Amino acid sequence: MLSLTLVRRIAGARFAGITSVRRYVAPPPGLSEGERTIFNKLTEKFSPAELTVQDVSGGCGTFYHIVISSESFKGLTMVKQHRLVNDTLKKEIEGIHGLQLKTTTPSS
Repeated sequence: MLSLTLVRRIAGARFAGITSVRRYVAPPPGLSEGERTIFNKLTEKFSPAELTVQDVSGGCGTFYHIVISSESFKGLTMVKQHRLVNDTLKKEIEGIHGLQLKTTTPSS
């Protein structure tokens, strides 16, 4: 898989004037339906450099652990980063009991 930096360099060389590249990543194999739904929504919204979605409730879909690193969080406080994710997952959050969330910006 190409790194986001490499994708930007390639795109910049081929398409002068384009300043950003959206990267769509297929969910890793073996995700539950709930994990896949969350993964896809967060990928579409934030084009993350890193994204891990894990159902830690024993498979019943009531508690998720999410790690996401995105340029979209640059310059925002952790509270604002978490609000962006929570707003994106508003529908999914209604049906769960817990969410453990770690947000970061990618290191250059």
